[in-house]
Amino acid sequence: MLGSRSIFQNHKLSALDTPNRDFSIKEWLPLKELAADKNILFGASARYNQVISDEQFAALFAQECSLLVPEWELKWSAGDHQLRPSPNEFDFSAADAMLNFAQTHNLLFRGHALIWHESLPRWFQQVVNHQNAANVMKHHIETVVGHYKGRMHSWDVVNEAIEYDPLASQRADGLRRTPWFEFLGPDYIDLAFRIAAKADPDALLVYNDFGIDYNTAMDKAKRRAILGLLKRLKAKGTPIHALGIQAHLRGDSLDFDPKSLRQFLKEVAALDLKILITEMDVNDSKLPADIQRRDRIVAGVYEDYLSVVLDEPAVIAVITWGLSDRYTYLSKFFPRSDHQPVRPLPLDTNLQPKLAWNALARAFQQTHKR
Repeated sequence: MLGSRSIFQNHKLSALDTPNRDFSIKEWLPLKELAADKNILFGASARYNQVISDEQFAALFAQECSLLVPEWELKWSAGDHQLRPSPNEFDFSAADAMLNFAQTHNLLFRGHALIWHESLPRWFQQVVNHQNAANVMKHHIETVVGHYKGRMHSWDVVNEAIEYDPLASQRADGLRRTPWFEFLGPDYIDLAFRIAAKADPDALLVYNDFGIDYNTAMDKAKRRAILGLLKRLKAKGTPIHALGIQAHLRGDSLDFDPKSLRQFLKEVAALDLKILITEMDVNDSKLPADIQRRDRIVAGVYEDYLSVVLDEPAVIAVITWGLSDRYTYLSKFFPRSDHQPVRPLPLDTNLQPKLAWNALARAFQQTHKR
């Protein structure tokens, strides 16, 4: 006999999966063209080696995308290419190569991320303190943003400043006690945006965060905290232009509520802010092994989410965190217990379109023009 947990899981999967759901599309065009027809940007993240060394992937990336986000290369310290190898050094070689790829293929370039509590170099903890933190921040932002001045579509100026679970926070505003917060207090966010705006007045400046997509108590608290932060920044004249919603979605969740998400988007737009979907993917680690069923559920999550999000005119971009299952951080961080490859992105490991690609295409085709 099935245990109660197995019965619940089967019930949940039946609710998520609609075997006869139609994912057909009207016209097979690159996603960037379908999006551009509605004045929306479609792009994806990638890493240096993917666009420099994998020619087949690079060609498909240029075909499908109008915007490129370096996944690692503009963080302070990530992967093989360290942007900040020492307190006095900047290494732009990998990011510059990606910019060259973008410019060669007429792609916009997007920066991620200037200020974040993760991906800090080893020297940060030994060097940065209360006395010099503001100068370290200023030097970093002025140098990096200045290096790409006039060539960057947008910057994630501050990333994930709200606590993972604001309900557990000791602060009413839900701010995460990052090293930047500890050294500079809550005004570090405003300071970062002001420095970035001065360094490149033409770049779109974005606050980026996750965990606001569902109707759980935690997600509701995260939305309230983010909205509160945005309102405070706008009230003090901070040069912030947009909210980035990461949209790392869960394939096995039944907590998606279109009404509450629509309301949140309207409240953000009412602050005269644009909205970008910045890191979209669908975690399939807890979905059935059957690939047809799994792909169908993942595609449904994409289309259901985007059908709500794209109804909001303030949403100007959809960016997936990776383009192909060949390259996804979910393989490492959220592997499947059955050891099968994960399938969270529009293209499979062989760079073939999946139903997730169709779902994106349908969402762009069915939305209104900006």
